[in-house]
Amino acid sequence: MQLRILGIDPGSRITGYGVIDVNGPVVHYVGSGCIKAGTDVLYKRLHNIFTGVSTLIEQFKPDVFAIEQTFLSKNVQSTVKLSEARASAMVAATVASLEVYEYTPMQIKQAVVGYGAAQKNQVQFMVQKILRLSGTPQTDAADALACALCHGYTYAVSSRMGNDVAVGSSIRGRLRGR
Repeated sequence: MQLRILGIDPGSRITGYGVIDVNGPVVHYVGSGCIKAGTDVLYKRLHNIFTGVSTLIEQFKPDVFAIEQTFLSKNVQSTVKLSEARASAMVAATVASLEVYEYTPMQIKQAVVGYGAAQKNQVQFMVQKILRLSGTPQTDAADALACALCHGYTYAVSSRMGNDVAVGSSIRGRLRGR
């Protein structure tokens, strides 16, 4: 069964996106890029992220949505802005009735590079190789593609094990107390 995954690397100024198709063990690149939220006041940037993600959902018609979880940084303001950008993207997905799956940066790096503390350039390199891209994707787009790949691998493994729901943390699953 083919599954189209929209992966998101949230950011309050630049939000990366990556779209892949997974059909069993076969993964195909569909598209990637960045939503430039701008440098305006935060609420306008959040609107740009929501609108941009909504447009991507219309354009690519994904089956599921995978997003990187917020990591805690020493700068509390940065963490809050990142969380708000993430929420804008997640709301766009839920408005479109997509199931949302969240993965930690460590889970994503482990799935794509094989090492949870991998550097950004290692993630870019592996995304390029796995998806057989002709060039190196921009950092934010590579991170989003890596997130989509992480969900694709998780989905493939859980499907082979006979599970209905992927192992990743879904919003709905978390709200039900799983």
